Amino acid sequence: METIIAQITENEEQNQKIYEQASDILKRGGLVAFPTETVYGLGADALDEEASAKIYAAKGRPSDNPLIVHIADTKALEELSCDVTAQAKLLAEKFWPGPLTMILKKSDCVPKSITGGLGTVAIRTVNQNFRGVYCSTECQYFRETKSYKRRTCHS
Repeated sequence: METIIAQITENEEQNQKIYEQASDILKRGGLVAFPTETVYGLGADALDEEASAKIYAAKGRPSDNPLIVHIADTKALEELSCDVTAQAKLLAEKFWPGPLTMILKKSDCVPKSITGGLGTVAIRTVNQNFRGVYCSTECQYFRETKSYKRRTCHS
């Protein structure tokens, strides 16, 4: 397995190449590390059970410990959850993007392998600095785990 380290900068052309590379890795079932508002995450395509198994393996994480699904925007809520309330939509509108994670009833497209076998799914949006990957992946969802190390630099 090859490790690639790339830094998002003020150069949008360079950033787009990085986003496309991250997108390709996700599409091939690989893992991508990314910053959130609170921690670094390890992400994979959220609807690919083999990719999520790689997160569990890399982190030594118990399979009954649910992962968080990050989305590009609130439109994806309706796909990932079969019970998005008006209150959930209001919270998303007010606090996303940001460190708010909502626990909602999962839709059938969400594999139980990422929910720890539960009937719910944890969903949040990514920060602005990582949204380019969503554009490159045509709004594929990906899941992440916490690294427990605070982010020490800002893009």
